[in-house]
Order: sequence, then structure tokens, then C-alpha cells
Amino acid sequence: MSLDADWRADLDAVDAALVDEYQSGFPVERRPFERVASEIAAETGAEVDADGLLERVRDLRERGVFRRFGAVLNPPVIGSSTLAAVRAPDDRFDEVAGVINGYRQVNHNYRRDHEWNQWFVVTAGSREKRDEILEEIEARTGCEVLALPMLTDYYIDLEFPVVNADRFARESLDHTDVSATRISEDARGDLSPLEADLLLAIQDGFPLSATPYADVAAEIDAPVDDVLAAVERLLADGCIKRIGCVVNHVVTGFTNNCMVVWDVPDEELDERGEAVGSLPYVTLCYHRPRRPDQEWEYNLFTMIHGREAEAVDAKIDELATDHLPFDHERLYSTETLKQTGARYEDLVADAPDSESA
Repeated sequence: MSLDADWRADLDAVDAALVDEYQSGFPVERRPFERVASEIAAETGAEVDADGLLERVRDLRERGVFRRFGAVLNPPVIGSSTLAAVRAPDDRFDEVAGVINGYRQVNHNYRRDHEWNQWFVVTAGSREKRDEILEEIEARTGCEVLALPMLTDYYIDLEFPVVNADRFARESLDHTDVSATRISEDARGDLSPLEADLLLAIQDGFPLSATPYADVAAEIDAPVDDVLAAVERLLADGCIKRIGCVVNHVVTGFTNNCMVVWDVPDEELDERGEAVGSLPYVTLCYHRPRRPDQEWEYNLFTMIHGREAEAVDAKIDELATDHLPFDHERLYSTETLKQTGARYEDLVADAPDSESA
């Protein structure tokens, strides 16, 4: 689905504020739309109430500008996740994709213009289950699997303004905040039974109602105050990255992206990773392992999103010239083979006492 080039033309100041300013930071309280309506009214001078704002969110979702309203969850913190790739022969490409996409633990799969031509993400409830799936894929396809779990998250956030004419993500911004976060391959999230039930209930979004947290509480048969407290804990622990209106970047014109992999000297990795992650136009920046036995020498991954392919290329050139003067390869995405959210039924299965909850 895509909107025409003038999709922004009929958005007023209230819509623009919703789209660009409430991709995160949505209040964790019983009636969040009342607070947001008050804030937007004060900012824009428009007359808007909670019911009117809710209707606007519904309309923007129907139009495809929003994927959903709710929480952006963080699979590597909740379960064990890895990026992986195979070299699928051209004459068996679709067959191999079918095998990989058949696993519900595979939530993304892209064709990229590279020798390793299928790149997918596996997220499971444990490292053992994750690795078992990779072994099965290798056995069933006959294709060697390159497994590249994330080791350090320097910056990962697809939150950026879209009601603009930016050629690449965050062209209109001058900085982002960054911090290095180590990621364990054995992550389990340490979820309580209530938190596990909560994540399952919200993985596809919050109810679009005046009382979304109360509706979720009713669904999982928990007191609303306990649900609000659990959401705050999950935000603090990093299991939830943000809460707000999740924008569909492809629909809003950001159709070009490139994953660039870099061979950074190990002793410079953290310094370079944090510096590059702080650049506004870098939407993803993280450390993954080298695999010299598979002739994979790259350890830093970056991604840039843009409306114009030429602008994305220019920013990669800038990265290479000014920030990362090292060997690198550009892996352009040429086809989306699968794109869904991670399924949390498997991830929360090992939460303490979850079976008895």
C-alpha cells in the first residue's frame, strides 16, 4: 500500500502533531487521549478533545499512515533473537524463502543485492530454540546459515518525523541521543505472569478506545492499576521501547533503505558505534559478530532510510568519508519476503510461573 505524493496536503496541524510528535511518549494513564488532546490544543491553538483525537488516530490508521497504536516491543530483550542469512540459489530462491517464512519465529525476511541474498530474523523464547530453528533451516534447505546475533545496540529507533519533504530520515533534525546497550543471547526478559499476559495482549497494538489500558486489563483479567504499573516497568526495563502511534514509513514515502556493513577495528568499535549512532540520519546502528570461518569480516551494521535512493547513497558516502573510513559493503533491499511483528507466544513461554498463571 502507498499514498500519493500529496498525502500530507490534507493533514492539518493537529494531524501533523499526532503523526510526528506522538510516535512515543504516549501517557501511561487511564485516559491518555485527554492529556494528549490538551497538549496538542495548547500547541496548535486548535479546538480538539479526546474523542475527536481518537477519531483522528482511527482515520490515520485506516489510511495506512499508522500501522497501529500501542507499544513497540523489543524482541532481543524479551527473548533470544538473531539476524541470519543464506545464499539461496536463483533456481531455488522461492523454495528456500518458503521454508524460512514457514517458521512463525521468523518475523522479517528480505532479499538483498548480495551473495548472501536472503536476510531474516529469528526470535524465539530461548537461545536453544532459536539455534534449533537455524539448524532446521540449514538442514531443510541445504543452504549454509550465517547467524549474526546482535551484541551491542548503539542506536535502534525508527521514530522520525514524516510530515515533511525530507529526502532521508531526520534530514530536518540535528542530533539524536545514543547509548551502548549490551544484548545477551540468553535473554529471557524475567517476566512475571502478569507481564507475560500483558505482552501477548498488546503485541498487535492497543485497543483504539478512550481507555486502552483498562480494556487490556479487562482482557487479561487484571486490575488496571497493576497493568499501568507493569507497562511502566516494561518501559524502564527496555522490553517496551516506546508507546505511541507507529508510523508506516513505506506508506509515507520512505521506500528506500540500505543496510551497510563495516569492518571496524575491534578496539575502535564502541567509540565509532556511538559516534555514528548519534548521527540523525542513521536509523539503526549495532554490533554483530564477525564470522571469519564463513568469510564474513564485518562487525558494525548501519541502516539509513530515505524517500530518495540518491539521498541514501549520498549519506552512505558521507559516512564512509567522514566517520567510517573502512572496508564496507552496501546491501540494498530489493524485495520484502516476509514482514510481521515477532510473535510473543513463544517468547513468554518460559516466563516464571507462566504455565500456572
